[in-house]
Amino acid sequence: MQHVPDLSGLLDADGPGEGSAAVLAAVFEDAGTSEARVVLTRRTEWLRSHSHQVAFPGGRCDEGEAPVDAALRESFEEIGLAPGAVEVIGELTTLATISNPGGGIYPFVGVVAGGRPEYQPNPDEVERVFDVALADLMEAGCFREELWGIGEIERPIYFFELDGETIWGATARMLVELLTLLGR
Repeated sequence: MQHVPDLSGLLDADGPGEGSAAVLAAVFEDAGTSEARVVLTRRTEWLRSHSHQVAFPGGRCDEGEAPVDAALRESFEEIGLAPGAVEVIGELTTLATISNPGGGIYPFVGVVAGGRPEYQPNPDEVERVFDVALADLMEAGCFREELWGIGEIERPIYFFELDGETIWGATARMLVELLTLLGR
């Protein structure tokens, strides 16, 4: 088996293609502990894709919409996080996934001032909104990696196990990149 191919060439170099999505890794400082935390959601079980999985708030880009605007709009629609409350400070690597290789996922990192935001989850899309300390994601035993064979390709799949939740797939890949960047 060969190692993971670079899927980035499947993405539209001119910007988001049909089916593209954008997500927001919203980070805030917990007022009680001064620790950095990131907001996550558990998607409802009846959504047609990635149902009941842990994800960053976000979703499909509308036609002609910039990915950063889609991430902010979707975060507001899903969890009530007002776009004006978020300072977007960067973008992680755009991902192509097996389930949507041509569309791409555009992940953005934003800082929310003023501590934990008030969550207002949309029950049609979000079963649960929660946040985790970035330091907890780096604790021993929280992270694991498995190699999954997909046809002739062997691909590393990342997992975080924390507070009764399993974070895996694209969301875990984005968290690994975020934690790596913060660790430098």
